[in-house]
Amino acid sequence: MSSPTGPASGLPVRMPRPRQPGRHRRPEPLVAPEDAPALVLAVPGTPSTATRGLAEEVVSIARSELPGLDARIGYLDGDDDEFPTLQSVLTRAAEERTARYEQAVAAGVEGVKMPDGPVAVVVPLLAGPDSALLRQVRQAVMESRIAADLTDVLGPHPLLAEALHVRLSEAGLARADRARLFTVATAADGIILASVGGEEAVQAAGITGMLLAARLAVPVMAAALDQEGSISSIAEQLRAAGSQQLALAPYLIGPEIDAELLAAAAEEAGCATAEPLGPYPAIGKLALAKYTTALGIAPQQPQGTPVR
Repeated sequence: MSSPTGPASGLPVRMPRPRQPGRHRRPEPLVAPEDAPALVLAVPGTPSTATRGLAEEVVSIARSELPGLDARIGYLDGDDDEFPTLQSVLTRAAEERTARYEQAVAAGVEGVKMPDGPVAVVVPLLAGPDSALLRQVRQAVMESRIAADLTDVLGPHPLLAEALHVRLSEAGLARADRARLFTVATAADGIILASVGGEEAVQAAGITGMLLAARLAVPVMAAALDQEGSISSIAEQLRAAGSQQLALAPYLIGPEIDAELLAAAAEEAGCATAEPLGPYPAIGKLALAKYTTALGIAPQQPQGTPVR
């Protein structure tokens, strides 16, 4: 028996570590709830080993942010052999959930409940809205006949502006940090933000474009890769406004667009181009944020790096 001042018997007693008070207290780690729906990343475009590597890196980032997360990948144009379709991934998730319940019942586990609610939360791997691709995602979910929630696309979001800034700086088209006292000889003085998905996608990209313009202190205008003449028209507007050295920044993750179309647009506009967003860490964090928000377990949305 111990007293408030220490152990009466002389034996050591492990006392609970006091929680650090104040706003700098370390937050409790968030873990995936037991039997939570799977996060299924819906990947557009023609599947390839590069696409698979990108998608796997995105879900790896999401898993590292939320231990215990069941994250899977479904391809809109998969073949169910090397690249499983979204329908088959949803079907398998439902079968595995049912099997876990039946095994628990057979083992006599007390308090086991019949699974209910969505089997999965489907997150489209898209930076901006694309009605044709989103229609394809919805159709795949409907054809699977599996209860699944479908989230919005990842953008617009400050983290995507950060990712665009990084890709431009990697290509030597922007300063990595405009607070530092150095210049980049090839830095662009006008940015064309290239999207796919028509006018709706251009408007959504424009929101992220304003955030990017604030980071770079140069004009940024959005244009549609899938609308003939859109890129060159925006390039003319930027040059008429005084920009001389333009850069094309793909507001795209990668799988949703043909790389040749991107190269042709840059050549038509007469400007250099950065790489698509790809598996930038923000993509995995935003995919997870869509999932946790759908389930109501998100403590907060991921924050972007402050503009310096």
